[in-house]
Amino acid sequence: MDNEPQFFETNAAPGVVGQPLSRVDGWAKVTGQARYSAEYNQLPGLVHAVLKTSDVAKGRVTSIDTSAAQRQPGVLAIFTHENLPKLAKTPNNPDDRKAFASSPMSFFPMASDQVHYAGQPVAMVVADTLEHAQYAATLLKVNIAAEVPVSSYLDPKATSYVPKNVKGTAGVTKRGDAQAAFRSAPVQLTATYHHATNHHNPMEPGATTAHWEAPDRLTVYDTTQGVSETQKTLAAMLGLATEQVRVVTKYLGGGFGCKAWVWPHVVLAPLAAKAVGRPVKLVLTRPQQFTGMGHREEQEQTLRLGATKEGKLLGIVHEKTSTTSPWDDYAETNSRIINMLYALPAFESTYHLAKASVMTSTSTRAPGDMPGSFAIECSMDDLAYQLGLDPIQVRLLNYAEKDATNGHPWSSKSLKQCYARGAELFGWSKRNPKNGQTRQGKLLVGYGMATASYPVHNSVGNARVRLYADGRAVVQAGATDLGTGTYTIITQVAADALGVPPENVRFELGDTILPTTQWSGGSTAAGRVSSSVYLAAQEVWQKLIKAAVMDKKSPLYGAKAADVVMEKGRLQLKADPGKGEAFGEVMKRASLSDVEGTAQGRYGSVYKEPGATADANMNKEEKEAAAGYSMHAFGTHFCEVHVDPELGTVRVARWVSVMSAGRILNPKTARSQVIGGAIFGIGSALMEQTVRDPNLARYTNADLASYHVPVNADIPNMTVDFIDEHDPHVNAMGVKGIGEISIVGVTAAVANAVFHATGRRLRSLPMTPDKVLEALRQPA
Repeated sequence: MDNEPQFFETNAAPGVVGQPLSRVDGWAKVTGQARYSAEYNQLPGLVHAVLKTSDVAKGRVTSIDTSAAQRQPGVLAIFTHENLPKLAKTPNNPDDRKAFASSPMSFFPMASDQVHYAGQPVAMVVADTLEHAQYAATLLKVNIAAEVPVSSYLDPKATSYVPKNVKGTAGVTKRGDAQAAFRSAPVQLTATYHHATNHHNPMEPGATTAHWEAPDRLTVYDTTQGVSETQKTLAAMLGLATEQVRVVTKYLGGGFGCKAWVWPHVVLAPLAAKAVGRPVKLVLTRPQQFTGMGHREEQEQTLRLGATKEGKLLGIVHEKTSTTSPWDDYAETNSRIINMLYALPAFESTYHLAKASVMTSTSTRAPGDMPGSFAIECSMDDLAYQLGLDPIQVRLLNYAEKDATNGHPWSSKSLKQCYARGAELFGWSKRNPKNGQTRQGKLLVGYGMATASYPVHNSVGNARVRLYADGRAVVQAGATDLGTGTYTIITQVAADALGVPPENVRFELGDTILPTTQWSGGSTAAGRVSSSVYLAAQEVWQKLIKAAVMDKKSPLYGAKAADVVMEKGRLQLKADPGKGEAFGEVMKRASLSDVEGTAQGRYGSVYKEPGATADANMNKEEKEAAAGYSMHAFGTHFCEVHVDPELGTVRVARWVSVMSAGRILNPKTARSQVIGGAIFGIGSALMEQTVRDPNLARYTNADLASYHVPVNADIPNMTVDFIDEHDPHVNAMGVKGIGEISIVGVTAAVANAVFHATGRRLRSLPMTPDKVLEALRQPA
């Protein structure tokens, strides 16, 4: 069970950081050796659980008749709110929630007879086979006394309010007097933007396999972006010590934020396994994926922008309204990017929430920054159009040389270079400045662009590096590879840091028995894990250097440790590179089979001098230094669209993205990240929309047949480029994340291109053909 597949040998030479190394885990994936969380079928006595969910969005369960299901062959147990084993701590209790590392909502289903949203689990069947469990679940007769639900903030029955805080951000934020700045501005723009509900829909649905190896020892194979957070949360809910729970996630088939949290099915599986005394596998169906793991909330934003006649911003007032669950004040923090992206003297934001009969929304790729960029970047194009300025020109006119939200300088910022390089690759100079004037046959042609930015979220993580005398190395960190290439880039970092070929490195991740690190989300994994691995490797070299300078048989005997460096696996003097020896010789004479180094790496904090190991806690000087810089990745997207004025269809014909995100560890995997994020954003711009019935508060298209996502025919060849950027402050490797910046600004770039093509501004996503045709019927 613990024998992991061998990775394909790359036969690449040392010096591979920054090279387009192919995925080291690719061979395991294409041959089927890679084992995902629902594929641990060899567990002894494995049985299957299936959820029965509510078709009613609000009400109370009055009765559940399980008799017919109980009589079916293979059925081991049926759980409802009446007999489900009790949790030690529950999200329903505010005091208990303090113990959870990743509980996404303040409600746990099947804890009472209450139903709060359509798709809520109301029963669970456990049987010897999946088919037996599925059929038995269809025989359950659940009677629910239905009440009138609230479908969304648009429902006339909904009541909006201003929360005290949203994800740690105040419900109302003010910097300067934005209201007065807007009222007195010579140029005033007011616009409202709508964003439909989106669902993550990773290829791999949520899945949990739970195995009690002893009465007080649990192993869980789960589709999670954070094994450590899942471990802590499960331990708290189940009344176990953290070390009594092991969580394993060796491979993940996409996450995009929905797998960053411990959802009800993750807890129900171990409860069922404990009750029946056998390992239990629980896999969500595709419709259950829509109602079981959160979503990006439907929302609207009103932006009031004041500027000078020359186009300089004076103040922005931002208001956002969105739907939340009956229990949580959750909203994406859209104002973050609007507040910091440009040189803005005054800013004010207000969040409005309306409670409805839905589950809590959750983080979805670039939460807040993605929809926030739609509003600010479309408004910037409107400002440019009104004043007769080029869209790039108006952005350069308001270029932020420092972070206006706190006055701090950027740790690094290459956005101007992104604009210039993107315009060059795209051919922006050929753009007709007048909207609605460019055609290709009957098609309307438009060029659009938008700025991208995503913050560096401070995080820490540990790593262990073990170097063997024969030149092999094992590197370990309890991170998760979401399928984006973490296995590969950390192999590259370790190979270079240790001076060995990448095929000699085995990187192990996705297991709580490995050194603890934080979740893979918020674009933090690459920066954090590369930093911790690099620092752990430096500890290995410090130990070897110490052994060499104390060894009378070493050419380095008697040298100062500070005068010795490692170069491609060789210890040598800085001043005399010819004087030295390979690390294997040092270890052989010292009878060392291996040397181990551990370290804690940071992302978003000041990094010490090379060779030093990060402390467990930042000291006062480090905290002050870290607070002195604002850390963000930046980029830009350029888009060409073709609009059919008769059908209303919008096709993306060309795409260019240019990113500045510190040191790029692997341009091949990084390019794939940016392409994936851009496609994700194009889907949101043109087709992705989950529809909730306004009367029943139930999704009408909870499947991949009617929830439309882009396919190959919808996407052109995409050009991605990177600006080489040195950032000495962000972490040990100078690396910034790119998983989320790749989607920020995408919807705006498409919308701006449609505006340029048609002369009509569409502010409601997705921009489906009916909306395009309606806009074309309006005067330009």
